[in-house]
Amino acid sequence: MQTQLPLFYIPAFQNESRLDMGEENSRHIIQVLRMKKGELLQLTDGKGHFILAEIEEEHKKHCRVIIKKVESAAPFSTRITIAISLIKNASRFEWFLEKATEIGVSVIQPLICARTEREKFRHDRLQGICIAAMIQSQQAWLPELREPMEMSVYLQQSFNNHDLYIAHCAEGEKLGLAAQKKTGNDRLLLIGPEGDFTNQEIGLAMEKGFSPVSLGDTRLRTETAGVVGLMLLKI
Repeated sequence: MQTQLPLFYIPAFQNESRLDMGEENSRHIIQVLRMKKGELLQLTDGKGHFILAEIEEEHKKHCRVIIKKVESAAPFSTRITIAISLIKNASRFEWFLEKATEIGVSVIQPLICARTEREKFRHDRLQGICIAAMIQSQQAWLPELREPMEMSVYLQQSFNNHDLYIAHCAEGEKLGLAAQKKTGNDRLLLIGPEGDFTNQEIGLAMEKGFSPVSLGDTRLRTETAGVVGLMLLKI
């Protein structure tokens, strides 16, 4: 990929030879960046494609480009899911989404736990934050941001071919996440709300095969724990 070129997100790509960039992208390309006909830019659909394009029509509402080249970016060797409680401070959850996307999370599953204090969820806004972080970090894979789910319902699923972990602050035997032996499986980490998981939730997760883990010697905020856990799973 030619990283020196500006990168833009398009929600779908089906091997078209030309694309209309839509009003928002067009405004940014023509009015903000002041790009002209014949200049090159990069596109991604968030599904592993980097697309080299040339401006054919420089209109501030419907800039049109010619597709010059399509390259595929390799997916992450291991898919990591962070299932994390929503938190009261919306800006802190948005910070988590941004950083997790930059680091390379594959799936974000917001959870509603017994002690979750905030349940409002604006998917369109939060998806936009993930898209912006993907563009900023020059990636071609957009993480899957799922709708919130009750933790008890989420744990009813099958988690075949996953290494399963739950980070909590309750007493009990826990190994450091960094010390866990990594297999070739995908990885899933549960992160609780500001008041932590209840003992019942921890027990339910362990019955499903989740191993209790520690993220370090200090007590972390929910969003910090999500980022630290992701980093440890990426190592």
